[in-house]
Amino acid sequence: MSNELNSEEQNHTHKEWPEPGIGSALSCGWSSMRSNFLVLFLAVLVVTVFMTPLQFDGPGPHGGSTALTEMLELAYALLLYPIVNYGADMIFVRGVRGDHVEVKSIFDGFKNYINVVLASLLTIGLIGIGTIVFLIPGIYVACRLAFVSYLVMDEGLDPIAAVEASWRITRGHAWKIFMLGFLSIFIFVFGLVLLIVGVFPAIMWIKASFAALYLSITSQGTPEPELAP
Repeated sequence: MSNELNSEEQNHTHKEWPEPGIGSALSCGWSSMRSNFLVLFLAVLVVTVFMTPLQFDGPGPHGGSTALTEMLELAYALLLYPIVNYGADMIFVRGVRGDHVEVKSIFDGFKNYINVVLASLLTIGLIGIGTIVFLIPGIYVACRLAFVSYLVMDEGLDPIAAVEASWRITRGHAWKIFMLGFLSIFIFVFGLVLLIVGVFPAIMWIKASFAALYLSITSQGTPEPELAP
């Protein structure tokens, strides 16, 4: 059994990935989605279930949310939802890479709870600062930090190391990440048009495509840290 696992790991290590690009990411994401459809579909369903409380605005005494409800929603969004979201990202990375995928691994983030929560908070904070300064810097920062969840879950990096690594490996690829995100809007809208049901395959394709872009970029090797002037 161990020989089989070692052989599988070697195959993944030496797997040739295409040059990082939007078309190759979408193509690889599509084929990976088809190969692991049921597992990835169930993973998206789980994420959707955990996202539901974030969309619920409970009635308060005057028809709005109470302060307590808003505090609980905020705590849920910051302390629980990232675990499932990061776990789902890791499932898509494994699916695209060709690893064995199990839906229960969506909760693997609980094994690394502190790093996941802190990485999520740090990412949100940095993107928020960029957005407050101006919208475009916020979008740019979001693109450069797009791989933080993968690095925390896949590489086991701590929050600061994951942010630094994401900033480093996305150097020169921010435009591709932005364009993939921009196209994802149209994919999602197209899924909505298909009687809502198409939303789930749309989300699966989007998440698989981002995972494919991450793997293709990291397969090129890690760039050296940028030197301070």
